[in-house]
Amino acid sequence: MDALALGADGDPFSFLGMHAKGQGVVVRVLRPRAERVWVVEARDPRIAIPLERVHPAGIFAREFPLTPPFAYRIRESSGGAEWDADDAYRFGPVLGATDAWLIAEGSHRRLWEALGAHVTTHEGVTGTRFAVWAPNARRVSVVGDFNAWDGRVHPMRFRAECGVWEIFLPFDLHGEAYKFELTGPSGGVLPLRSDPLARQAEVRPQNASIVAEPSHFVWSDEIWQATRAERAAAAAPMAIYEVHLGSWRRKGLRGEEFFTYRDSAETLLPYVRELGFTHVELLPVMEHPFDGSWGYQTTGLFAPTSRFGSPDDFRYFVDRAHAEGLGVILDWVPGHFPTDAHGLGNFDGTHLYEHADPRKGFHFEWGTFAYNHGRREVANFLIASALYWLREFHADGLRVDAVSSLIYLDYERGPGQWLPNERGGNENLEATAFLRELNAIVHVEVEGATTVAEESTSWPGVTAAPEEGGLGFDYKWNMGWMNDTLRLFKRDPFYRGYHLEEMTFGLTYAFDERFILPFSHDEVVHLKGSLLGRMRGNDEQRFASLRTMYAYLYAHPGKKLLFMGAEFAQEGEWAETRSLDWHQLEEPLRRGVFNLIGDLNAFYRATPALYADDDSWDGFAWLVCDDRRHLVEAFTRTDPASGEALTVVVNLSGNEYPLYALDVPQAGRYREVLNTDAERYGGRNRGNLGTVEAVELPGGGTRLELYVPPQSVLWLAPETSEAPE
Repeated sequence: MDALALGADGDPFSFLGMHAKGQGVVVRVLRPRAERVWVVEARDPRIAIPLERVHPAGIFAREFPLTPPFAYRIRESSGGAEWDADDAYRFGPVLGATDAWLIAEGSHRRLWEALGAHVTTHEGVTGTRFAVWAPNARRVSVVGDFNAWDGRVHPMRFRAECGVWEIFLPFDLHGEAYKFELTGPSGGVLPLRSDPLARQAEVRPQNASIVAEPSHFVWSDEIWQATRAERAAAAAPMAIYEVHLGSWRRKGLRGEEFFTYRDSAETLLPYVRELGFTHVELLPVMEHPFDGSWGYQTTGLFAPTSRFGSPDDFRYFVDRAHAEGLGVILDWVPGHFPTDAHGLGNFDGTHLYEHADPRKGFHFEWGTFAYNHGRREVANFLIASALYWLREFHADGLRVDAVSSLIYLDYERGPGQWLPNERGGNENLEATAFLRELNAIVHVEVEGATTVAEESTSWPGVTAAPEEGGLGFDYKWNMGWMNDTLRLFKRDPFYRGYHLEEMTFGLTYAFDERFILPFSHDEVVHLKGSLLGRMRGNDEQRFASLRTMYAYLYAHPGKKLLFMGAEFAQEGEWAETRSLDWHQLEEPLRRGVFNLIGDLNAFYRATPALYADDDSWDGFAWLVCDDRRHLVEAFTRTDPASGEALTVVVNLSGNEYPLYALDVPQAGRYREVLNTDAERYGGRNRGNLGTVEAVELPGGGTRLELYVPPQSVLWLAPETSEAPE
């Protein structure tokens, strides 16, 4: 009784509730704030037998001699009020044997159904079950308003076979806030923890978990689901619009209010569809305590952030995206987590989710813990989270953040801050095994799901199959191409001829992996400025250079990604605290860039030459790759099925060329299907009047002589090709 009174008893079910004693039974309850307590006959509430206070901390008990166990409830009175309730300690275990086995084995693919908080019916009574993995704790209690946040009231049952603590509270608690109070192995009470498997959380700055109401959402995306695998194929077009939901657009007099998931569904999604993108990618929507982390320091890997609404509101967003013909990719962070006291760090008084040695378990530069991917229960927790978003929210893919920090033991760590692996190298063998398992499971269990790696090094086989020694991702962000391209376009056109390798080097490895070419949020923050802000010269020259870079992006092998605001050349650097500068869209030059992005997406989706063979030389051929005098580059993209080719001419200089000679594969008339100097895009309308003729040379070969505007891109197609709608 003293241990219970102090919240130090690790086996409350062996004492509280009804137990055989001699030839009868004894009933014991802990009600710290009760003045009087009765045992009530469940079948006849008029029969109420008072219990005796046997401990000043509020333990009440009574023996019933020569009486078999009977169904009962507890009546409690305090402050003049009186109420009846079932006794949580009269119920048996809630976690099934199969669940316990799979949790212990680290192979529970639907972990969110076993752990966390769930309103359910147990032994004929409607209530709420709680379960949390904390194998090294000496005691765990669930606390909330329902027990005055008093950890003595509802200590949980320990399931030693799987390290889980569980309890069934015989009342419906959906919508209620809760946390877990744990006593660590040393006997000290730890800071209150949020539920690692919570499916909903309080709105920051509060951080308690919420008992999520069972979903009532009715999906309407059956057709999308049936065709998702086809849409996700490597030979399909993919143009991604990357979004931070908290700052795409805001509401309120001063823009102080977030758009909800439903607001974004009705505004953001039609906008993205009209621009012609195929996918929307969201910076992490998993629960996180700090707005400034953009979601990348996650504390709730199973909870859509409550900043923007409920879990069903987020389901509505995804369903509407599919209705608009858009796939949804979610940024997801399985590499590290923040040190917030309510989070996963030192969860049960031990390094449960992170490595105990900070040389493996802590990112010194980021100030975050690193997951212990070699622990089966932790790997299972992360894989279950991935499956949760793909299954429960119909997400079409996951972009895995900071993969380099997972696969290298010395990533962003100085001397003495990391440990070599068992072979003496810097490869994280546990994390690479985890990534292979993650991708293998996702691709087997969720048809058509896409996984993307943000990986910035030359690690081989990121998109190769696990059975071939690869990591198993579908795509990898091509950070090298992005950095080279931005470096080149940031230069004054006069000097670009000395650095053409920044444009051509990427083709030496362009087909080693399946790539996405990203101009992401990371390129418009931390004093880097906007994409437009990198361009040199006056406004006419800056915008011409930006249009050239965008058309080059869409012509280059690889899928496409553009961060919000870039589509209308936002002038300033992105800030998560405010809306995009939508008023700038009314300026003619920015409206021209907006028109260009829409047309690039339309032509890209309608032209298989630009996407059907992104990962081999069969779909690409240089025509000009080293014209340093004119700063002109030219190449073809070819559709392997039809053989139709698109000729791309890129002028990186500030000069115009009225008769630029270009050798091309075939004779005949070519249509100028895209010209970034068109007036519609903010240019001067300089070009080839729609068509140009390629003639056969006397000595063999075929040549075009065409007008090339300064800082521009021309796309030329044989006149037999059909123009995109």
